[in-house]
Amino acid sequence: MKDNREKRILTIFFRALHGESLSVKQLALEFGLSTKSISRDINVIHAFLFENRELLGNTELIYSHKEKAYVLKNDEFLKNSELFALVKIIIGSRSLNKEDILNIIRKIKRVTTVSDRKKLEKLIRKEIYHYHEVKSDCRSVIDNVWEIAQAIENCQVLTITYYKMNRQEVKYKIKPVSIMFSEYYFYMIAYKYEDLNFRPVYFRIDRISSITENHEKFSLAREHSFDEGDLREKNQFMFPGENIRICFEFSGLSLQAILDRLPTARVVEKKENGVSVVEAEVNNGRGILMYLLSQGAWVKVISPDSLIEDLKKELEKMNALYK
Repeated sequence: MKDNREKRILTIFFRALHGESLSVKQLALEFGLSTKSISRDINVIHAFLFENRELLGNTELIYSHKEKAYVLKNDEFLKNSELFALVKIIIGSRSLNKEDILNIIRKIKRVTTVSDRKKLEKLIRKEIYHYHEVKSDCRSVIDNVWEIAQAIENCQVLTITYYKMNRQEVKYKIKPVSIMFSEYYFYMIAYKYEDLNFRPVYFRIDRISSITENHEKFSLAREHSFDEGDLREKNQFMFPGENIRICFEFSGLSLQAILDRLPTARVVEKKENGVSVVEAEVNNGRGILMYLLSQGAWVKVISPDSLIEDLKKELEKMNALYK
């Protein structure tokens, strides 16, 4: 009898942890007991939460007069607004396959109340129905990301099979040092095993069709450790390049969008005609060229001359396509 009660209390507590509203009347019907018995069970959970505040934080089982049921509240739980924003970001990234997306959302919904769960389902139903993941060459992007993350932590040399942009399949022996996410894709930053100059190479993780752990481990000198924050500030579209300082005029509608896109950017001058002069430190890869071109006639590059020449050549090639 005692075992049955303990099992029942644990079941009720577990359901509360998963966001279920606990109606005393409903639980009494479900377990074939009186409402007094269920109320005593609820009091046991109350007492447990109170006595273990240091372990569980500010967790309480609160009676909701609106729902006529008990609901578990915890300051550390994600708010429903936070859960909704998180789900939107996951869907908007398009980086995971639909099965993984549905699995993650199913788990996220467990920490909401039943009523909020229904709201969340209604809000994202159409997006899920029309969801199109980015096509990948691997069985699971999530599994690849985790396997690489473990290799980075353990300083494990890897051999990967990789599809290049031209769809050529190649093998690389690498020293993985970082994982980043940008524009729909997860990227692994690594050093090629034989490269003594330690030039970082970027691999799209969805293009890695197989990963083999070597028995060999590696170590890196401090000067070769990778700074993800610096890369995220200065890189566009994950094209590698040396750091350069650029200056350009911007005459578009949203200067803030430029400043958001280029975290190192600052306005150095505002002209009377509404044109802003912007300076930024960026990676001089193809990414910054692509981004500046995407702004059309709103952007006029002032320096450096090498970037101006690259833009001119690209514009000439583009113009030639329409002659």
